[in-house]
Amino acid sequence: MIIPEKSRFLIYSISIFVCYFLFGIVQEKITRGRYGDEPNEDGKKGERFTYVLALVWVQCFCNFVFAKGMLWAKRAKKEDQTHTGYYAVSALTYLLAMVSSNMALRWVPYPTQVVGKSAKPIPVMILGVLLSHKSYSWVRYACVTSIVVGVVLFMYKESQIAHLPKETTGLGEILLFLSLAMDGLTGAVQERMRASSAPSGQQMMLAMNFWSTIMVSFAAILSGEAKEFFHFASRHPELWSHLAMLAFCGALGQLFIFLMVANFGPLACSVVTTTRKFFTVLCSVVLFGNVLIPRQWFGAILVFAALFFDMFYGKGSDKKAAAAAKKSEGDLAEDKKKLIS
Repeated sequence: MIIPEKSRFLIYSISIFVCYFLFGIVQEKITRGRYGDEPNEDGKKGERFTYVLALVWVQCFCNFVFAKGMLWAKRAKKEDQTHTGYYAVSALTYLLAMVSSNMALRWVPYPTQVVGKSAKPIPVMILGVLLSHKSYSWVRYACVTSIVVGVVLFMYKESQIAHLPKETTGLGEILLFLSLAMDGLTGAVQERMRASSAPSGQQMMLAMNFWSTIMVSFAAILSGEAKEFFHFASRHPELWSHLAMLAFCGALGQLFIFLMVANFGPLACSVVTTTRKFFTVLCSVVLFGNVLIPRQWFGAILVFAALFFDMFYGKGSDKKAAAAAKKSEGDLAEDKKKLIS
């Protein structure tokens, strides 16, 4: 049965919303919660989970296994003709984005990380224009500008991090900026993939997570984090159930992300993945007691209002802009022919 394009877009979007809503809750539980009852020097009980590379490895490996199982069940006959270099580069940038984003949680609260990552369409758009020669409408540029303003309003804070040492107060923001830059490179490479070989969502998921798993394995082993992670997990076995839930939600969510990229492109995917974060912020505020001041609420509302407007009007405007650009190129080529003749 062939599902209409709009229905597929809606199905993929809702699936991404649900999977990553649950994913965000479990992720905050792991990275900002405490395990055990042992007293610490700061007077609090329990150990903090700080093994970012191990956390990323679990996600990448489970995503790889999940994609392998999907392709085996599907028994797809079409072979993936995508150049290996595309997958290796996109896996590296994807990993750097994920590691930077997870590390930022050590210095910024989860709502700040979520809304900071809401700027993802900005580098995707900029690098799409520079590297993939994409064209966008003024509506989309206006939406992106609104996103920038909203993110700045949300990220700027006077006293929320006064309890941290001065030399660490900018680390979280720097890591978020690095993560956004890597997101943009990943989107540009994925756009090249779509143009050159059009791999399926499952094929992209399999290959990217294969390379990601290998890269993270080397990093975790060489840094000694793999050994420390297993010691931590042996002391706190309840961690495994949290990781299992995280891996399941992440694998299912990433499948729909790659289906979205394969069918609608990386910019559409980045817009969809960003809109769901508003609900993650609300959940984080309610469940974990993260407090937002009025200015931050205004910034968050501005970000997500622009994103929703982009969802409804940006795509149609981009098609018109692309058609106009194509027509002007055709007219220019025709003029050249006339001059030559």
